[in-house]
Amino acid sequence: MEHKQQSNGTTKENNAVKKKVNWSGSLILASLTGAFGSSFLYGYNLSVVNAPAGYIKKFYNETWERRYGFSVDEGTLTLLWSITVSIFAIGGLVGAIIVTPIVKFFGRKCTLVLNNVFAVAAALLMSLSLLAGSFEMLILGRIIMGVDAGISLSALPMYLSEISPKEIRGSLGQVTAIFICIGVFTGQVLGLPEIFGQESRWPFLFGAIIVPSLIQAVILPFLPESPRYLLLEKHNRSRAEKAFQRFLGKDDVSHEIEEVLAESRAQRNTKLVSIVQLLRTRAVRWQIITVVVTMGCYQLCGLNAIWYYTNNIFSESGINRETIPYVTLSTGAVETLAAVFSGLVIERLGRRPLLIGGFGLMIVFFAVLTVSLTLQSTVHWLPYLSIFCILAIIASFCIGPGGIPFVLTGEFFQQSQRPAAFMIAGTVNWLSNFAVGLLFPFIQAGLQTYCFLVFAGICFAGATYLFFVLPETKNKTFHEISQAFAKRNKVTLEMQEMNHYPGERRSSEEQESNFTSSVDNGETKKGIV
Repeated sequence: MEHKQQSNGTTKENNAVKKKVNWSGSLILASLTGAFGSSFLYGYNLSVVNAPAGYIKKFYNETWERRYGFSVDEGTLTLLWSITVSIFAIGGLVGAIIVTPIVKFFGRKCTLVLNNVFAVAAALLMSLSLLAGSFEMLILGRIIMGVDAGISLSALPMYLSEISPKEIRGSLGQVTAIFICIGVFTGQVLGLPEIFGQESRWPFLFGAIIVPSLIQAVILPFLPESPRYLLLEKHNRSRAEKAFQRFLGKDDVSHEIEEVLAESRAQRNTKLVSIVQLLRTRAVRWQIITVVVTMGCYQLCGLNAIWYYTNNIFSESGINRETIPYVTLSTGAVETLAAVFSGLVIERLGRRPLLIGGFGLMIVFFAVLTVSLTLQSTVHWLPYLSIFCILAIIASFCIGPGGIPFVLTGEFFQQSQRPAAFMIAGTVNWLSNFAVGLLFPFIQAGLQTYCFLVFAGICFAGATYLFFVLPETKNKTFHEISQAFAKRNKVTLEMQEMNHYPGERRSSEEQESNFTSSVDNGETKKGIV
């Protein structure tokens, strides 16, 4: 009896130790530096074109007149401006497609560092376009910046999910969303007339992109590569141990090494899979569908429509047109605060409540906003209700749908599947982004304020799917999450472990022996499919 009590006490003590997670300096620095040079720039480039839009159109017109001797017609000017804005998404799609071979060959951290070449080149092209009198440089810079964003929005969540302990994986993953929001807010602030929102200063808005890129390029090389990448893909145990020690802030990382090796043994194969192989793998079928749904809803849930209506609603509320840019800062501030709140509570509440709850709240506020916009000319106080609904929709989005899809993509898939999974997620993300930019003007013209009901319907469909399909992934290993999907994928746990890679089976004894020998010898075998 006494022995049993002592045993129970020891178990509780061990559990307490396990729950205690150290946020080491290297872990914090890697996440902040990685996000500042990556997701921050994505958010910044979403908002940076809004403030100088009038000045850029004027620059286009003057350049056209200087070249051809006559002013550009309104239709051509609108087309040029639409291309300038939407081509960012085309670049993002290109980046999402090429990211898989890059992260396989260079690794997660090195991909983020090398990606700064795109950002610096884009910043130079866009900031010097006025001086050179070439609007083509601005458009080319936008597409190159899109490539940078497409790569970083896959490589960064991959890196963060692989360097973080499972107890704080959600919080660290939310750093991506938090810095997107900070980037949007920074673009709004720098676009104020007192700073760079003037005709002679707008090129500095694009030149500022160089600063986060250089900071990341200087600091990130001194931080470790993903230990999971080093161990499972490079088979370098000594470097993986050192990386774990720095990120976890402790000397004994044998438990973490064994956990990763156990995952590899469960996979029965350490080769990286292609997109086609991943799509053919029954054991991850519902994980892929869930990623497609969450990423699609991330872009199609109507937040872009909110930005379109913001200035008009503020104007209808009686706010002076010169004051609107300053009032608009409230949207960026709410966005940032909501994302930070989500990062603080995600490990307590879990992914499911925040994601489903966020979509649910958006449905409610979209419905109220539709009524408010339709009747605001008849009731004097309804524009203020519209302002509240706008801020509430932005907050609801950032609490869950704005960041958790990136976290889930990193959590659903095991090491060898992750690059292909992020390529699928990125492709859906950027195609949806482009579709919204292309179709929204027609939806808005046809439905007017009732267009928000379309987005409410998308949110409802997404929330319903997630309610029935999405398991909670909080504090679970990658293998445990795979087990949670096993029944829905109609595979037994034994089949799931043996059947991850169709057409490439070997005896588990041979694979495990080869893998162990390569890890112990510190060999580097590429094994890229």
